[in-house]
Amino acid sequence: MFIFVLLLLAQVLVLNHVHLFGFATPLPYVYMVLLFRRGYPKWAILLLCFLMGLGIDVFSDTPGVTMASMTFLGLLQPYLLSMFIQRDVDDTLAPSFSTLGTAKFVYYTIISVTIYCFVFFTLEAFNFFNWQLWLATIGGSIVLTVILVLVLENLRKK
Repeated sequence: MFIFVLLLLAQVLVLNHVHLFGFATPLPYVYMVLLFRRGYPKWAILLLCFLMGLGIDVFSDTPGVTMASMTFLGLLQPYLLSMFIQRDVDDTLAPSFSTLGTAKFVYYTIISVTIYCFVFFTLEAFNFFNWQLWLATIGGSIVLTVILVLVLENLRKK
């Protein structure tokens, strides 16, 4: 919970104002969804993702967009995680570099962040009149967010 509060403050106070090249925005709070352990109840993941998204929406200018996107990612998270672990692994497995391995964790992060950014920026734009900007925003934000999540995971590991 402490990590989420720090990420929320960083997002609201600093990162919401960062638009690299005019369109790429880092969204590091997605990292919290990636950390749910394997046996965590699905209803609890959905509820916590909903509340985390609501917390970001309250302090940002995205009414309901983050909440819907986080809830959707929370819905998919157990299935995405199961793609990268073996079936006979303990239910208390928490995703990290050490438990999944670096390559699997990076792929897990890329897929999750891609889904999140696609849903988030599609709901935010709500039209496809300027689809080049939409794609650039999604692509740039994916790159920045993945890099930031991997840096956070590396710092957490130490």
